[in-house]
Amino acid sequence: MYQDIPVAEPAVTGAAGGTSPAKHQGPSRTTQPGSWEMTPLSWDIFYAVVFVVDAVVAQLAPLTATSRIILSAALAAMVVWYLVVGRPQIYGGNGGARSWLYLAGIIALFAVALAQAPNVWFAAFALSPKCFFLLPFRQAMIPIVVFNVLAGALFIASAPSRSGATEALLDIAFSVGLAFVYGQFVDRIVQQSRERADLIGQLEATRAELAIAYREAGTLAERQRLAGEIHDTLAQGFSSIIMLLQAAESGLGPGTPAPARQQVSLAAETARENLAEARGLVAALIPASLASGNLPAALRRITGRLQAETGIGAVFEEDGEPLPLPAALEVVLLRVAQEALANVRKHAAATSARVRLNYAGTTVVLRVSDDGRGFDPGRTTDGYGLRGMRERLDQVHSRVEVTSVPGAGTCVRVEVPL
Repeated sequence: MYQDIPVAEPAVTGAAGGTSPAKHQGPSRTTQPGSWEMTPLSWDIFYAVVFVVDAVVAQLAPLTATSRIILSAALAAMVVWYLVVGRPQIYGGNGGARSWLYLAGIIALFAVALAQAPNVWFAAFALSPKCFFLLPFRQAMIPIVVFNVLAGALFIASAPSRSGATEALLDIAFSVGLAFVYGQFVDRIVQQSRERADLIGQLEATRAELAIAYREAGTLAERQRLAGEIHDTLAQGFSSIIMLLQAAESGLGPGTPAPARQQVSLAAETARENLAEARGLVAALIPASLASGNLPAALRRITGRLQAETGIGAVFEEDGEPLPLPAALEVVLLRVAQEALANVRKHAAATSARVRLNYAGTTVVLRVSDDGRGFDPGRTTDGYGLRGMRERLDQVHSRVEVTSVPGAGTCVRVEVPL
């Protein structure tokens, strides 16, 4: 298993783009730092620089005392409104009505400041990016258009002339158009990043599933190995000890002291107990049906048991060139066959059943069919047994197909790649 697959980052939301009369484009709203190079602190510094420059330029304009007071109050209120409402909303990732509330308030304050000094239009250089942090691309274009149209209208109203109107309209058209084009471009990049993050998440989930399957398969293989080792060493050794003690006991003459006979008998009894313990360990480590043979032999036994216990004409068939199968795969196929035959026993009311194991090149196909009452797959939900089959087969990257017709029997088919 490779351990260097990158972990998926949280998906980003919203879109990006935007501009102001200074031809600015804003970033996409994200849900975590690092999705864009500029962190929240960097954006705050950017906003502060633009605001200070804008405030200085606006204050240098020839204004009346009243206009200067109103302008200063509006600019100060914009800062407070951003810190209290805007910033928590932008970096909190909440969206919704509160975002529109913040934008409505900032537009109103922007309009008040513009009415006093048209060159406050420069503030849109910082206001446009906020729209894309707060709203998806298409929705964010609405306040962008409002900012620029409002600024252009007040600019024309303050200096009504044909040249001034033409300049303002060109600025509006260029700024909004560039915001739209650039916003779409960045929105597409964000969407691709989201898709890649989803793909990485799926790869992570698949890797976790594979790790579980491999761990279970490895555990089963190790259990199989230990069972073989115990059977071939401890169990065989105890059997030999018992035979030797029995031979020694039978060779003891009539004159052998009773304590010696007792010690030999006690040793033989201890060896029998330990042999039983060793066999118990082997039985616990290996599925009972596989303990004394391979998969075809186990399938033949459980098929014969079904016929002997229920009277159903059950037969086992084996096709193709037998191949050695991993222990994990043998256990999965055996359990699927046992579950399918259990359903035949309990639900099918069948007179005959067939279990067929087919070795087909690089695949093994197991088919369990009967001539019972059947059912309508479209009207029946998966029971626990079928869910258990699917979970087991997921471990070997296979699926189960169940076909049935009311009154015409049922067939359970599994195809497992080797």
